[in-house]
Amino acid sequence: MRVLVLGSGAKDHAMTWWLSKSCFISGLFVARGNFCTPDIAQKLENVDPSDGRSVYSACLEHSIDLVFAGTEAPLLTGVIEYLNGRGIKTFGAPSKSIKLEDDKAFSRSFTDRHNIPTPRRSLFADLDQMEKYLVRHKGNMFIVKSNNISPSRETLSSSDTGKLLSYAARLLKKGPVFLEEFVPGLPITATILLDKKSYLMLPIVSEYTKKTEDDDIPTGGMGAICPVPIRSGIAKEIKERIIDPTLYGMKVEQLSYRGVLTFSIIIKENGDPILVDYHVRFNDPAAQAFVPLVNNDFLSILAAMNEDRLSEISLDTSDDFTVAVVLASEGYPEETKTGRILSGLTNIKRCGIIRRPLIFCGAVDNDSEGLPRTTGGRAITVVGKAKSIEEANKRAYRMMESFHLEGGWYRKDIGEKFFES
Repeated sequence: MRVLVLGSGAKDHAMTWWLSKSCFISGLFVARGNFCTPDIAQKLENVDPSDGRSVYSACLEHSIDLVFAGTEAPLLTGVIEYLNGRGIKTFGAPSKSIKLEDDKAFSRSFTDRHNIPTPRRSLFADLDQMEKYLVRHKGNMFIVKSNNISPSRETLSSSDTGKLLSYAARLLKKGPVFLEEFVPGLPITATILLDKKSYLMLPIVSEYTKKTEDDDIPTGGMGAICPVPIRSGIAKEIKERIIDPTLYGMKVEQLSYRGVLTFSIIIKENGDPILVDYHVRFNDPAAQAFVPLVNNDFLSILAAMNEDRLSEISLDTSDDFTVAVVLASEGYPEETKTGRILSGLTNIKRCGIIRRPLIFCGAVDNDSEGLPRTTGGRAITVVGKAKSIEEANKRAYRMMESFHLEGGWYRKDIGEKFFES
C-alpha cells in the first residue's frame, strides 16, 4: 500500500515512523514533512496539506492508496471530504464531526445530551457579562478557553479576575469564550482509533502542558509519560462513563467516522473521571509517547479500520514506559524566535532515528545549506523508553543534553511525580 501522511509536526513524524515499520508499505510519502522525515518517507515539499486539490494531484502523481491526516489543518479545510469524493481512501474526521472539537458549545450540549461528565461552564460573547459573573464568584478558580479549535491550547487557569478578563478579551477577538470551573486532579489523554462499528484504545498518556507546574497559561504539550499508572477500576470508569456514551452519541447523531478521537480527561481527587475536551486528531506529544510502545503493524490496523473490522484487532504493547520531553524555541508560545540552528541533530540523524531514545522532529527544517533550523515553537521531542518511568526519564534527559538551541528550553520534571508509582 502507498500512503501519504499530511503534516510536518513531531506527532506526524511519529505516525510516519510507525507506518514505515509496516511490512505492507510499498510507498510512504509525507507533505510537507520536516528535517527528519526524509529518512523514512519521500518528502513532498511542494504539496499544501491543507489544499484538497494539491493533495489530490499528489495522490494521482504518486498512486496513493490512503491519505493519513492526524493533525488539524487538513481536517479544518475539508481535505477529507474532497478526497473521499474523488475515490481516495482517507484517515481523518470529516467536517461534520470536527464540531466536537471546533465548537465547544456544541460539544458541551452533546455531552449533556448523553450524560457525559464535564466541568460546569458558561459561554460568553461579551466581556462585561463575564466580568459580572466573575464578580459574583470572586476567588473561585476558573479556566478561560476559546469556543473554537485551538491547536496551541489557548487557555488560562486562574482565580484572578483581572487576569481572566484580560485573557478573555484577547480570545474574544476570535469568537465566544468558555469560562469553566477548574477541576483539580490528574490530567490524562485517552486516544482511540475508531471505525463505524468499534474502536481500539491506545495506551493512556499523561501530558504536561505548561512551562512549569505553577504556570497558569498552557503552552502546547511540553512532555508526556506513557502508560499512566492508574487503577484498573478507573480505566473501566473512563470506558463506561465517557468513551462508550460518546460513541453511542456519535452514532445516533450521525457523527461517526473512521479516524482518531482523543479525550482530554481529569481524574478527580476522588477517582472519578471527568471529560475536559474532545480532539478529532492526535495530541502532541501524547502520540510521540504511545507510538513507541505499540507493536502492532499500523497499516494492518488502518486496513481493518477501513473495512470496519477493528473489533478483530488486539492491541499488542510493550511492557516498557516512555517519557517524552519537548525542546522549545526561545519565546514560545508568546513570541517564538525562529530560524535558529539546532546543533546536534545532524549527527544524530546520521546515526539513524530508529534508536533509543527516539527523536521526533517538529518545527525544524533544512535551510539552504541543509542545516536544521527552527520554523516554529516546538523543535523536537526526545522519547526515553525503559522498564520504569524513572529510567525512561533519565534516558530522555541524557539524550537532550546532546542538543543545543540558542534560547531553547524544556521542562526538567517530566515524569517525576510518577516515580514512586
